[in-house]
Amino acid sequence: MTQNQILLLVFIVVGLTSLVYFLVYFFKNPFVFPYMYIDFDVTSKKQPDIDDYIDQYLIDYGLIDFENTLEDIEEWKLHCERTISKSIFKNHRRKQYLKILNINGLFVFRLYRMQIRYRQSNYNRTSYRVKKYVSTCQTSFDFIKDRYSLLKNISFECTLNDYNRVQQRKLMTKELRNKIAKRDNYTCQKCGKYMPDFVGLHIDHIKPVSKGGKSIPSNLQVLCSRCNGSKSSHID
Repeated sequence: MTQNQILLLVFIVVGLTSLVYFLVYFFKNPFVFPYMYIDFDVTSKKQPDIDDYIDQYLIDYGLIDFENTLEDIEEWKLHCERTISKSIFKNHRRKQYLKILNINGLFVFRLYRMQIRYRQSNYNRTSYRVKKYVSTCQTSFDFIKDRYSLLKNISFECTLNDYNRVQQRKLMTKELRNKIAKRDNYTCQKCGKYMPDFVGLHIDHIKPVSKGGKSIPSNLQVLCSRCNGSKSSHID
């Protein structure tokens, strides 16, 4: 191969490499939208409702994480605008930026289950766990804020699904009963009888379920068996 042929080959290789680099630079979107991901482990749950997990997150943590994310988004948008202003392909970069901008789906809630997998090596079978997503919900801040307001109206005592559930008595879990007993110091709220051993201790709906009472802490109280038995269905 002559020297001229070698130079020509080098020129071609350099030219093709430069072209590939240019095409990658031109078509690759430099912007990555900073979604806020919140994952919930529902491995032991049969039919999880993602709305319940969103509500519980708001009950536990409020709006602070979402508000901070909105502030971060504004900073990110300013950074993107600076990147666009410095680009030689301003119109193209702006189209790429607008294409991935997704304010209405900023917050991503995901439910996942941990599943067991197995690997074989040298006749040894070992297990490992992998995360499998089973449900996803993307929302805007307006959705989060509206849901937070509804929860605030019921004093953040339970999820909205539980509050509106028809069969309120099914919500009287062992955990809730223990919570109310501990809150009321295992003491009847009528006669003052102390029942630390739970004998004769009842968890009573202050406003009866038959009259629209909810199975929430503010509507529950400890009563002894005598006081509970003498209480009629009227609202005290």
